[in-house]
Amino acid sequence: MSGRADSDTHPEISEADGTGADDVQATAVRDDADDAENGAGREIANDAEGDIEDPAQVARRARWTATGTGALLTLAGFAAALLRLTHSAPALVPAAYALGAAVCALATFLGSRGRTRRALWLLIAGVMVMALGDQFD
Repeated sequence: MSGRADSDTHPEISEADGTGADDVQATAVRDDADDAENGAGREIANDAEGDIEDPAQVARRARWTATGTGALLTLAGFAAALLRLTHSAPALVPAAYALGAAVCALATFLGSRGRTRRALWLLIAGVMVMALGDQFD
């Protein structure tokens, strides 16, 4: 047994072609060796075609997504704050947009450093602050 928490059965084991116990045990030993080479305990993601993706590639994509989304929301928040400053709106409205954009900027920084879960929650909080500020208009 490999000691992994997942309950998926390896395709070679689950085949109903009458393989003996020796074949199953050999497969388990081979799986343990594969886990030792790939770093046991790391989750390997599958893409749409069923091919195995590199965990480093998945993490890199998450960092780029968090960074790009955070930068886009930061620019949108600061642009909205500047637009609200030029019109006759209560001072709380552009301040809320600017604060939400600052929170999104912090999320961009954290996302670029690999803290993608925290970045996601900060992006949500920043957008909520901007939406709340928009309600005062």
